[in-house]
Amino acid sequence: MIDWIPGRAADVIGLIGTACVLAAFAYINSAKVPNGVLFNAVNLIGALLLMISLLVHFNLASFLLEIAWASIAIWGLAKALRRGREDAA
Repeated sequence: MIDWIPGRAADVIGLIGTACVLAAFAYINSAKVPNGVLFNAVNLIGALLLMISLLVHFNLASFLLEIAWASIAIWGLAKALRRGREDAA
């Protein structure tokens, strides 16, 4: 789809995105008191990086999955940020 990102760079970007998503999953399952902002922000970053990678090595099913993943992360991030403001008030 895009040709201004070299294939190898897209692979590295995708691997970093994968690492973010996996790290967020490990974090949410190991933290005694998980931080919703951190969890959702790392998930969002991971999904966005994977989408960038998929713009070079396109796969429709994976791209749609990452759109859904990013959308849920944005929703969760907004919810966590609202909760944080309510707790501070």
